[in-house]
Amino acid sequence: MGKPTGFLEYERIDEDYIKVEERLQNYNEFTIPLEETKLKSQGARCMDCGIPFCHSGCPLGNLIPDFNDKVYKGRWKEAAAILHSTNNFPEFTGRLCPAPCEEACVLGINEDPVSIENIEKNIVETAFKEGWIVAHPPKVRTDKRVAVIGSGPSGLAAAQQLNRAGHTVTVFERDAKVGGLLRYGIPDFKLEKQIIDRRVEVLKEEGIVFKTNAYVGNDISVETIKADYDAVLMCGGATERRGIPIKGNHLKGVHQAMEFLKLNNQYVDGLIQFDKVLSAKGKKVIVIGGGDTGSDCIGTSNRHGAVSVTNFEILTKPTVGRPANQPWPYWPMKLKTTSSHKEGVERFFSISTKEFLGDKKGNLIGLKTVEVEWIFKEGERPQLIEVPNTEKDWECDMVLLALGFTGAEKTLAEQLGVEMDFRTNIKATEKDYATNVKGIFAAGDMRRGQSLIVWAISEGRQAAHYVDKYLMGKSNLPLKEGFDLPRI
Repeated sequence: MGKPTGFLEYERIDEDYIKVEERLQNYNEFTIPLEETKLKSQGARCMDCGIPFCHSGCPLGNLIPDFNDKVYKGRWKEAAAILHSTNNFPEFTGRLCPAPCEEACVLGINEDPVSIENIEKNIVETAFKEGWIVAHPPKVRTDKRVAVIGSGPSGLAAAQQLNRAGHTVTVFERDAKVGGLLRYGIPDFKLEKQIIDRRVEVLKEEGIVFKTNAYVGNDISVETIKADYDAVLMCGGATERRGIPIKGNHLKGVHQAMEFLKLNNQYVDGLIQFDKVLSAKGKKVIVIGGGDTGSDCIGTSNRHGAVSVTNFEILTKPTVGRPANQPWPYWPMKLKTTSSHKEGVERFFSISTKEFLGDKKGNLIGLKTVEVEWIFKEGERPQLIEVPNTEKDWECDMVLLALGFTGAEKTLAEQLGVEMDFRTNIKATEKDYATNVKGIFAAGDMRRGQSLIVWAISEGRQAAHYVDKYLMGKSNLPLKEGFDLPRI
């Protein structure tokens, strides 16, 4: 390493934020970038640790010490080349990844870990600014045609890899614009959509064909796809939303989080007027679900001008530090307080919704909850029990269900004759990402279930290798192999 004692000399510094009252006035990203000198010092904090556990903490196997060293030395172009050798879209992961690499950082054992995610974002932003990221069309084309269904991060990563192998790649997206949940599920204050658009332009220049408003299995038959393409890669995501089967879930005012977020993103993009969104303006909002989607609903509701925002989570409140049973370098289930939480929300844990309350016109006016406890017994599944005499009524006129997803939609799989597992994910193992139907593969959330963007990119890259191998008998596309940290 260029600065072996850097971790002893420099403390971790994170990006600052624009003040809450200012950023709530719009949907723009609101981080304040660090100066280059400070970024170099952050790169210098990367230790000469011998065994970089950050590699195995990262699903992509990013060469983290290597690009940190280049940043410290001010060799940004080299850092960008190293970063892109394992990650097609660091501008996405640098903004949205929960950074499992940082939780596996050796320095993190007894100090603040290296700020890997922020360094990653600044590398790719510098590369775009300096014009280093340009299209690299393949020098030779094969005669093979590949259809990628879905344009989320797994589909985009797979498409770029397969295009690099020389195949003619067409990406089918059923929505009006490319990006999947990157575009329609992530608010602009976390990922401005021009970030997606500039990368898609590069992919187009490389020769990838994008067909939007192209719903395979609906307005495009699967027979046409199978006839026109030598291989098909399913990257449609895990889009079956989890509901809540309780009394009153039909009331006006109870909405799925993704419906709420998608409409708002379309409004921000200028595709619809504000009167078409599910507005939280002037309302008492309760968000059910404590994950990232719930956090996104909180930030969006506050930007609408909600009177109040409350967040329910059925799980026990996590600890601030690492739980004793999740030591380094395992991924810890710690309390996560996001920038959206800091914008205004009251959070409640160990609470379950029993019933939605409505008026005679079918409008939501409140809900009923009960406190719960989790009972853990060795060798058995955790049991959820209600705490007696803890029922409570809450006044609200909007509920957003941020409960995650149950798996992939069945329609496309049924039409293609592809098998699904008991979780309704497409059945395709990591051995070759192939389904039971010859020439049809699956990757991303559609294969592994609801997961992280960094995993989606990794899945797309891995699947591309096996699709290429299926088409050509062998593949020169990179394949991540080796040790991965187990997850608790």
